[in-house]
Amino acid sequence: MSLTPLDNLPLSQVRFARPTNQLERVVEFYSHGIGLPEIGRFEGHDGYDGVMLGLPGHSYHLEFTQHRDGCPAPAPNPDHLLVLYIPDEKAIDQIVQRLGAMGYPPVPPENPYWKALGVTIEDPDGWRVVLMNSPGFSTTRT
Repeated sequence: MSLTPLDNLPLSQVRFARPTNQLERVVEFYSHGIGLPEIGRFEGHDGYDGVMLGLPGHSYHLEFTQHRDGCPAPAPNPDHLLVLYIPDEKAIDQIVQRLGAMGYPPVPPENPYWKALGVTIEDPDGWRVVLMNSPGFSTTRT
């Protein structure tokens, strides 16, 4: 039996959730450094604190959580990426300058594809963000 993709998957939101042991530093990186708005926060929920940061439209957002006892999260691979497509080069330059002033300089990407139009920066946990100077990929089906 083969499965076919749903043309109208009834999603209402998408959340990308990731644990960290340095919640406030990670939130500062993504909110103050990159400029994502904080759209939610919780404390002490079954031992977890968390912060949600909005992506365009807030139907997509990032969540960072921290357990009061710490998290033995594995180290990321250099190809674990969050790619943000930003078709405004001046906006990317401003983000890169802000993050650089915060102590987060660009790093060379593992995959050279990201170097042509993108800038790669590691967050406090070593996860990489690519600021890609492009409107994004085409969703046209063939």
